[in-house]
Amino acid sequence: MELRHLRYFIVLAEELHFGNAAKRLFMSQPPLSRQIKELEKALGVTLLLRDNKRVRLTEAGSFFLTQAKTILAQLESAKQQAHQIHQSLGGEIKIGYISSVDKKKLGQLIHNLHDAHPFLQTKLFELATQKQIRALEEGRLDIGIIRAPNASPRLQSEKLYQEGFSLVFPKAMTVPENLALLADYPFISYHASAVPVYHSQMLAFCAQLGFKPTLRHECNNIASILELVELNAGISIVPSSVQHQYGYLGVRFFNVENADIKTEVLLTYQRRQEHPAFSMTRTLMLTLFKH
Repeated sequence: MELRHLRYFIVLAEELHFGNAAKRLFMSQPPLSRQIKELEKALGVTLLLRDNKRVRLTEAGSFFLTQAKTILAQLESAKQQAHQIHQSLGGEIKIGYISSVDKKKLGQLIHNLHDAHPFLQTKLFELATQKQIRALEEGRLDIGIIRAPNASPRLQSEKLYQEGFSLVFPKAMTVPENLALLADYPFISYHASAVPVYHSQMLAFCAQLGFKPTLRHECNNIASILELVELNAGISIVPSSVQHQYGYLGVRFFNVENADIKTEVLLTYQRRQEHPAFSMTRTLMLTLFKH
């Protein structure tokens, strides 16, 4: 018994007509009939009942049809997986991201990559923009989500989205009508040296609201900033998009109308790409994160 016997039998079982099946298989009817008889002889069972009017499956034929389809599907899956490994899609791809990125979308990205290439290992690294840029330049990351600007001539960037900033307070705190009074509250933010451009934008946003923040606590990521706000350690300013990710925390976001300080988030990578999974990964990331 050979694979061609299975393919011929499946087509005939679907058509239940030797003439129609032979046309689909681009062969004449007598050779098809011989192939089916060879299969039945090899199995030692009758798969089809034939008369002048119709062809129908026996009970054994119905069972074997299901098994034959499974065998061919498994064979095709093994073929695709072997091809992926041959094309080096059994390695890993390293993706960087800033802490404000939507984690649900990151999770969806991992699932989508795994579905497309089961042997490809995805590695995620939460890093500040400047650290990502260095890692991308040195080849320690394959692609990253950073906050603008990208100052490296060796890296290509594509805009994912633009967003503003929001004030964030402990839930029990009363927001003063005069926002200039916020200068008296402890302020929680990133270290200025880690995110210099973001820090400047944050100060400009505060200035637009009429106050200079009293910087008190420094954190490495958005989650830590918001957790300290929840613990009543101070107030902060964060990218507006994060409020949809942290609704479970005891904090309150305050969106300022007509504020014109904006920040851009970019997809960034080396200009010359050789990673076999890069193109697919870039497309998936643009689909998930661009808006």
